[in-house]
Amino acid sequence: MRVILIIGVGRSASSLIQYLLNKSEKEQLHLIIGDLSLDLAEKITNNHPNATPIALDIFDKNQRKEAIQKASIVISMLPAHLHIEVARDCIVYKKHLVTASYISDAMQELDALAKENNLVFMNEIGLDPGIDHMSAMKVIDQIKDKGGNMLLFESFCGGLVAPESDTNLWNYKFTWAPRNVVLAGQGGAAKFVQEGTYKYIPYCNLFRRTEFLEVEGYGRFEAYSNRDSLKYRSVYGLDDVLTFYRGTIRKVGFSKAWNMFVQLGMTDDSYSMEDSENMSYREFVNSFLPYHPTDSVESKMRLILKIDQDDIMWDKLLELDLFNRNKKVGLKKATPAQILEKILSDSWTLQPNDKDMIVMYHKFGYELHGKKEQIDSKMVCIGEDQTYTAMAKTVGLPVAMATLLILNGKITTPGVQLPIRKEVYLPILKELEEYGVVFKEQTMPYLGYNPDKNFN
Repeated sequence: MRVILIIGVGRSASSLIQYLLNKSEKEQLHLIIGDLSLDLAEKITNNHPNATPIALDIFDKNQRKEAIQKASIVISMLPAHLHIEVARDCIVYKKHLVTASYISDAMQELDALAKENNLVFMNEIGLDPGIDHMSAMKVIDQIKDKGGNMLLFESFCGGLVAPESDTNLWNYKFTWAPRNVVLAGQGGAAKFVQEGTYKYIPYCNLFRRTEFLEVEGYGRFEAYSNRDSLKYRSVYGLDDVLTFYRGTIRKVGFSKAWNMFVQLGMTDDSYSMEDSENMSYREFVNSFLPYHPTDSVESKMRLILKIDQDDIMWDKLLELDLFNRNKKVGLKKATPAQILEKILSDSWTLQPNDKDMIVMYHKFGYELHGKKEQIDSKMVCIGEDQTYTAMAKTVGLPVAMATLLILNGKITTPGVQLPIRKEVYLPILKELEEYGVVFKEQTMPYLGYNPDKNFN
C-alpha cells in the first residue's frame, strides 16, 4: 500500500478525502488523516478500512516527523503559514508535497533542494489559486501554439451561495475561511495593467471600483480587483500583454454594502479593542461612531454613512443584528476584524442543506493572422450541502488528482511549482469535467477597451 498523509481536516478536505478513498482499492492507497482534533479526523474517515485517523499537532516536531516518515507523499491542508515546517521535513525525508496555497517566499527558497532531491512540491493546486491557473494556461497555450499574440487577460472567481440557498439581503454566505473574507483586499493597493497603463486602487476605494459580468443562466455579477494581479504576468508568459487583471466575484450590491464596514474601520485587524469580551454588538458599532449626548446609535450610523432608513443598505445592516444590546462579542483582546467576523458568522454560516456556488470567468483577447478575437470561458459549479460544498470540490479534487498523478509518475518535473505545465493541467482539467467542473468557451470579436467598466 502507498501511504498518503493528509494534514489538516478543514472545510475543503471532504471531497479530497472522499476522492482518494474511492480510489484506494484500485490504486493501493492508505490514507493517514492527521488533525489536531481526533474526533474530526475519525468523523471524516467514517471507519473506512483504508484510512487511519490520528491526532496530529503540527507544532509537535516528533509527532510531525514520525507521520511524514511513514508517507509516500504528503498533502498539507493547513493554513498557508504552517506549510513551511511540513515542507522542510519533506525535504529531509524525501517526500513529495502538495498544497492548495500560494507559494510563499519561504516555500520558494526550498526550490533548489526539492530539485536536488527530485521532489515535486506542487502548490496553488486548489480553486483560486489552482483551477484558475490551469484553465487559463490551457487557453493561453492553445492561442500561442496557433501563433496568436495575447492582448488581454482577465480572470475572475468567487465563492458564493447558490440561488436556491440565497436567503439574505447580502446574497452571500461563508463558503471558505470567514477571516479571509473579512480581510480581503488589505495589505497594499490593488495593482493591474489596463490598455498598457498601470492602475492602482487603494483599499479605501477597492469596493467602489467594480465591473459587471454576465453569466448565462445565473444573471449579473460584480467583481472587485485582487490585490496584486501583476505577479502572474510572468508566470503566465504575458509580460507584454496590454491588459492583465484578476478579480473576485460577488453578487451585485455586495461590494457597495461591504464598503460601509471598510469606511467605518470594522475590517481593521491591526489593533485590539478594550474589554472586547464584554462588549455588546451595539457597543461595538458605537465604538466607531462620534459621541452625541442624545442621538441613537442607529441615527449616528445613518448620518455617518449617508444612508436613509428606507435605503436597502440600512436593511442589510439591520439584518445582521448589529444593534443588539444583549448579544456579547465574547472574544478576548479581539481586533475589529475578528469581532466583525463573529457577527457575520451568526448570519452567513451555511446551513446543513444549503448549497454554495463557484463562478469562474476568464477573458482572453488575442490577435491571430491579423484578426482580433476574444474567448470568454465560464464555469459554474453547485455544491451538494454544507459538507460537500462546491468550494470543497473545486479546492480538494485538484489536490487529490495531482497527488495521484505524482504518485503514478505522470507528473515528474521536480521543484517548487504551480500547475501551469501541460503535464499537470491537461489530465486534471479533463478529469474535473467528470465531476461537473466544466468550462464553456465562446469566441467573439475582440472587445478590448470597455468604457462601461467602473475601474477605467
